[in-house]
Amino acid sequence: MHQQKAPWYFLLLLILAGESVFILPFVLARVFRPTVLEVFNLDNIQLGLCFSVYGIVALLSYLFGGPLADKFQPRKLIAVALWMTALGGIVYATFPSYNVLKILYGYWGFTTIFLFWAPMIKATRVWGGTKSQGKAFGFLDGGRGLVGALFGVLGVLIFSLFITSEIVDATTSESKAAFKQVILVSSIIVILVGILVWFFLKLDKKTEKEIVLEKITMSQVREVLRLPSVWLLMVIILCAYVGYKITDVFSLYAKDVMLYDQMQSAQVGTFLLFIRPVIGVVIGVLADRTKTTFWLLVSFIVSFLGALLFASGIISGSETALFFISILVVATGVYAARSLYFAVMERGNIPLVLTGTAVGLISIIGYTPDIFAGPAMGFLLENSPGAKGHQHVFLMLAIFSFIGGIAAWYYYKLYRKS
Repeated sequence: MHQQKAPWYFLLLLILAGESVFILPFVLARVFRPTVLEVFNLDNIQLGLCFSVYGIVALLSYLFGGPLADKFQPRKLIAVALWMTALGGIVYATFPSYNVLKILYGYWGFTTIFLFWAPMIKATRVWGGTKSQGKAFGFLDGGRGLVGALFGVLGVLIFSLFITSEIVDATTSESKAAFKQVILVSSIIVILVGILVWFFLKLDKKTEKEIVLEKITMSQVREVLRLPSVWLLMVIILCAYVGYKITDVFSLYAKDVMLYDQMQSAQVGTFLLFIRPVIGVVIGVLADRTKTTFWLLVSFIVSFLGALLFASGIISGSETALFFISILVVATGVYAARSLYFAVMERGNIPLVLTGTAVGLISIIGYTPDIFAGPAMGFLLENSPGAKGHQHVFLMLAIFSFIGGIAAWYYYKLYRKS
């Protein structure tokens, strides 16, 4: 099947949409984690449980949303998902109770996954063709990282504009008023991105017909499940995604262990977001020139080594340089794996027309960290306050990186010649 190459702006729109949809549920909580805990009056376990509700709804959404992506055009599904997610932002800005917050995260689990996830992966695979999968997914994840970083910078800027006193002395009500503006501006931007996608994320008519099936049959689902690549990707993505989830604690590590204030902690979260685009672009280009499967294996080895640095407990308040170097090592491994895990689908002989169904099935297992990672981290942090809890979290990262490395090595061996 030979599609006409989609233009560059097609990928740029996917990048913009791909991160915008997750700004409200995740990026704001990553950059402003100490602030979110304060203004919503939550502890780490409660915030982790909100993410779990999201994960449970997302799990069902992967299963049913995957085949949906093989039946409808990505453009329409992605635009509607963005608009519905932004509506949740209006509720978020009212600082609802803990129970309403859990319902909101469940709603976001539906809007960001059922309507959005598989169409985005499929559209990216279409853009990459047979020769540029590493570049397509590397640029997608790296670009999404840049969009997230820019949202982070914008968020920190808006937050600081609305805090009249010194950040350290800001009251909860001041933090609340400032964070409300951050949420509302983010919601408006997500709506605008949805409008751009609706009008401009178009493929040529021939390609649009080729990538859509009238209906998905059980025999096609069985065909996908017979592929070893599908089962290996379930393990690979699960382990890589645990790593990605654990990057959420860096801003909290900055506050608890390095003793930074709210603004400095948020800046650590933003620094992390700026690493992601560089890694995505570099690893994507490298992978296309050599083997995507080899670089996937390397990424797990790097994240394993970085995790051991943090788990050892040698990084404390006086070790600023080592702190940032270690963040760089962990982020390089985690973001490289994240950039490549869908890029290896082409080597794993997964049919393009069944990409949505395959992504849905892989994601049911691969993204279970949405359910367990938040509470697991919350449990480790609350039960061993301070530096010890953070060491336990990074030990968890080391274990999952090791398992992911084994699965990536087997994938590399199995599809070396394809």
